[in-house]
Amino acid sequence: MSPQWSPKVWFALLGLVQTLSVPSLSDRTAETLRNRIEAAGHPIGIKVGEDPIHDSGILASFYQKRLYRAAWSNDRGPLPQVVGLVQALHRASREGLDPSVYHLSKIDALWNQVQRNAQEGSTLDPRRLVDLDLLLTDAFLIYASHLFSGRVNPETFDSEWHVVALKEVDLPRYLEEALASGRISEALDGLLPVHHGYTELQRALFEYRRLSRSGGWPQISDGPKLQLNDVDDRVAQLRQRLLATGDLMGPIEGASEHFDSALEDAVRMFQLRHGLEADGVVGAGTLAALNVPINERVRQMELNLERWRWLPRNLGERYILVNIPSFELEVTEGEKVVLEMRVVVGKTYRRTPVFSSSMTHLVFSPYWHVPPSLAVQDVLPAAQKDLEYLAKKRIKVFRGWGADTVEMDPSAIDWSRLSRSDFPFRFRQEPGPQNALGGVKFMFPNTFNVYLHDTPSRELFLRADRSFSSGCIRIEKPLRLAEYVLGGASGWDAERILAASLKGVEQTVRLPESIPVHLLYWTCWVDARGTVHFRNDVYGRDRLLDDALQEKPPTR
Repeated sequence: MSPQWSPKVWFALLGLVQTLSVPSLSDRTAETLRNRIEAAGHPIGIKVGEDPIHDSGILASFYQKRLYRAAWSNDRGPLPQVVGLVQALHRASREGLDPSVYHLSKIDALWNQVQRNAQEGSTLDPRRLVDLDLLLTDAFLIYASHLFSGRVNPETFDSEWHVVALKEVDLPRYLEEALASGRISEALDGLLPVHHGYTELQRALFEYRRLSRSGGWPQISDGPKLQLNDVDDRVAQLRQRLLATGDLMGPIEGASEHFDSALEDAVRMFQLRHGLEADGVVGAGTLAALNVPINERVRQMELNLERWRWLPRNLGERYILVNIPSFELEVTEGEKVVLEMRVVVGKTYRRTPVFSSSMTHLVFSPYWHVPPSLAVQDVLPAAQKDLEYLAKKRIKVFRGWGADTVEMDPSAIDWSRLSRSDFPFRFRQEPGPQNALGGVKFMFPNTFNVYLHDTPSRELFLRADRSFSSGCIRIEKPLRLAEYVLGGASGWDAERILAASLKGVEQTVRLPESIPVHLLYWTCWVDARGTVHFRNDVYGRDRLLDDALQEKPPTR
């Protein structure tokens, strides 16, 4: 016998059945997500309007593991995490990155529309929530990848960049954890480089952008050089230019057209910051550097922030760093520079490559085994011009390898008949005052046959531009560096190191502890005193990087 219920009870039960049969907003959003992803297929990829999803494969896998549940909304609508991500994307320019790469205009439009619907009490459209979800997820994954390892891979456009960061992070899992914690902005910040140099350059970028918004700095008119005690209308322009970047501190005393000693000091400061000869005179080179527009300096900062993101998160507790464009070497312990010196790097057509390795040993009074390329490009032509060249330079000639090696008599060789394509010999320069490697070389195994070494050509360290080597790096203070890396091990004090470097007998000494060596390329950086430095792009790598960054991220 069927139960006798009142009409009121029947209507209540009917309403409950209807409520249970209507899918929730989350269910409808999940179903819409599944249909969108499955319909897109591969390799067509997913799109939101005209905006392509950059990595449809990872995104599809992310949602499949979630059983197509939306990441950024629930039954009540968008989650607070959306605000955290949108705010973080708007701040992407602080990292030198372009916010438009991360769907920002489309996200802003959808987010504003969803907010208006919520304020008006309108029913939220699952399709619009899915559009927003797809864009937010893709934006997080791409932006997180760029913060962690860079916007581009340098090895795809620069054949001489070989720094391998060896950094890995499971970004879809990282996103899940960030969503669960609700700390989206903090999670993204956790992917940034941890190096003090990155943070300081980021701060400098903020200041230069502020200066740009206020008008930047004035251009200085062409004319003759400006120096101490000159009186010239252009001196007033120079003052304003140096005041803008803090090289000259105000207020201005006396006639602004008079080139006084304070202005001379300011010019020297500017020259030091830009790798110019610090003579206090505004000649052609200094004038050109002064007149570089501020937007170019801002871009230079952005490019070098990108280079920081390519590096390992840990450079080493102590390490040796050579910055190629600045022609300088620094030894760092923790965040403190304990030793610095000038270096000579490769010529523009014999470039020093960018890579990292570990110094394991050094060699006192080394032989110089002339590389085959230098043997035929440099030594052979010199020997053909001057038959006494090899004897003067104490260079011996060999044929064969290992047990079959035979030393040749240079006077018995018809050098005129030899060429680059037909050269069967090897050259070795004996230890001594003329040896190209000087009294010591520092070895860190690498495939480029590049190392640090002493040099008899000491005068080159006095030049502002020091790109004169054949790829290896000549250092200004080799005995100081030897003393540091040996650390007094087994009695290797300064006196013994000097004696070994002058002895003329090759001697290999292993370091008590290997030391990371990083050969890097920064055309802009901030030093330990907070001073911003710029250098010329000696190898044209800024241009290559700028071109690579102009390309849109690939879609997969």
